[in-house]
Amino acid sequence: MGTVTPASGSRAADRLPKQDRSRATRLRILEAAVSCLAEHGWSGSTVAVVCARAGVSRGAAQHHFPTREELFTAAIAHMAEQWLTAVRERALALPREGPDRTYAVVDMLVAVHTGPLFRAALHLWTAATAEERLRPGVTALEARIGREAHRLAVGFLGADESRPGVRETVQATLDMARGLGLANLLSDDSARRGRIVRQWATVLDRALYD
Repeated sequence: MGTVTPASGSRAADRLPKQDRSRATRLRILEAAVSCLAEHGWSGSTVAVVCARAGVSRGAAQHHFPTREELFTAAIAHMAEQWLTAVRERALALPREGPDRTYAVVDMLVAVHTGPLFRAALHLWTAATAEERLRPGVTALEARIGREAHRLAVGFLGADESRPGVRETVQATLDMARGLGLANLLSDDSARRGRIVRQWATVLDRALYD
């Protein structure tokens, strides 16, 4: 095996800080894009607005994301991964079994559909219905997130999808969570949402385990 010479070692050391800076810049742009999308919607989230929030030049943004569509699709994909990681970590504190666990799982799934990521994603989904260049990336991303969310829900609930109707019931839980997220966009819907979560958890527990 070859030995690294001082010259080549120096070049590698010089590259690392630059790579770190590039990753940090990319992350800052992605987080700024999600924040802008959640606050201003698609029409108000121009590349210039994102650059201003991230504190980077337009050229720096376009180096990482040549088009606006690539920028926002990547931003939601990045935040979705963070969301999935946070859900997995939060699941570690769930009750081990019984109705309390079912309620806690439903409550957790609903909670993650009422935050800024869901709001940002909703703006992106809405824009994709009219933006041809945006639609393929968003459609693929939505399908991937949906599959992973369903898989996690099945695992958290200990659901046996070989039983008739169980898969559909788990999916209905996710669809309900999304619907409650939509209801929360215009006003604080927490009181009504709390009652629905409690009732659905009771129904779900019976459907899965009786």
